[in-house]
Amino acid sequence: MSENHPQHETDFGFKKIAEEDKARQVREVFDSVAPKYDLMNDILSFGMHRLWKRFAVAKAEVKEGMKVLDLASGTADLALKFSRLVGSTGEVWPTDINRSMLSLGASRMLEAGFHMPVVQCDCEKLPFRDNTFDVVIVSFGLRNMTHKDQALREMSRVCRPGGKVMVLEFSKIHRFLAPFYDFYSFHLMPWLGGLISGDSESYRYLPESIRMHPSQPVLAEMMRNAGLESVRWHNLTFGVCALHVGVKPQSL
Repeated sequence: MSENHPQHETDFGFKKIAEEDKARQVREVFDSVAPKYDLMNDILSFGMHRLWKRFAVAKAEVKEGMKVLDLASGTADLALKFSRLVGSTGEVWPTDINRSMLSLGASRMLEAGFHMPVVQCDCEKLPFRDNTFDVVIVSFGLRNMTHKDQALREMSRVCRPGGKVMVLEFSKIHRFLAPFYDFYSFHLMPWLGGLISGDSESYRYLPESIRMHPSQPVLAEMMRNAGLESVRWHNLTFGVCALHVGVKPQSL
């Protein structure tokens, strides 16, 4: 790389890598973990991820006929829950940048009897028109994105005025639990990942990516800068996870 064209860097866990390499390396991680992703989620979170997602669905207040965009949908946990709420007159669009994860999600949707459109796309460049969706949500995916501010702007753009933009993500745990959480994350999690999925390295990256993710107040400010108002967050399980909710202002 010449001095006239400096290479921009970004976080990949605790490492610094070239920005243009992050999407590929994240894709490799999720290609590896996809086959046992749901099982590992249950084991590593002690089943708590199901309660966090249920809480997010409740806060979304989705009603029949609404349109929902589920970003980083993965195996479609949230998309399935929203599909039951929007009914035959509504729409749920599961999307993911990772084909392996999205394929699993699409299969689950079909098996459950929901024939919703599934789109492989980059959250930083969404292929949807302005003001399209009543609810736009990303769950456990924002921390893996290279330009989080751009992703949030895109989420705001495709949300209709008065609609909700929601981020469900691992966050900053209460300090009194931090030593125990660190031991679990950096020692037990990679060990379990290696034992069950045969891939300890991916489960080393995942807790590192959590530590590099913005804190609750910082993420809230990023959402405001993306054009959202009434931004608030809910700490779940002492801050292991947090749900941020913002509202797109009504058109003037």
